[in-house]
Amino acid sequence: MDSKLQIISGTYRGRKLVLPDGARPTQNMARAAVFNMLAEIFQQSTNISAWDAFAGAGAMGIEVLSRYPSAKVFFTDISDESIKAIKKNTTGIAANRICITKISAIKAIKVYAQNANLIFVDPPYADAGIGIEFVAEMAKIVRGGTVVVQEIEKIVPYSPDETRWEVLRDKTYGRARFLILRRNNNK
Repeated sequence: MDSKLQIISGTYRGRKLVLPDGARPTQNMARAAVFNMLAEIFQQSTNISAWDAFAGAGAMGIEVLSRYPSAKVFFTDISDESIKAIKKNTTGIAANRICITKISAIKAIKVYAQNANLIFVDPPYADAGIGIEFVAEMAKIVRGGTVVVQEIEKIVPYSPDETRWEVLRDKTYGRARFLILRRNNNK
């Protein structure tokens, strides 16, 4: 599907992204705001291993690849359309920097959660419970200091478990609420 979605900054700035049918991507302005907040946490030279868990078009993960030259990103999604879109959107990016897998994010927690220090959680708004369950399950596995960017529809009542997560930011853009969380070092 043709879209106005594009990479905002870095090496791949201006790259137009194709969308899978039915996608609800994080809009350019909101994504820019999220990455401005992340710039306060991750320096340009930081070794980032990111997981775009409910990847859709892969915009969040590709933005990481564009902004952080040594970053590696794992993309997961259960939709064939999304996997095709991610493959098309990552054309020309070094294969050793990306891993694209068709798998449920919940099932992939044991595979990717321990290896990532930045995780994007953006399931469809209609499945908000999946994202909430995902963050709760992930808290049992991720290392202390892991940063999670969780997008949820602003009308969904939700507070992360503060015994496991430090809320670094909680911002609303349009109908989207973004929580930037960091896993506490205590188990």
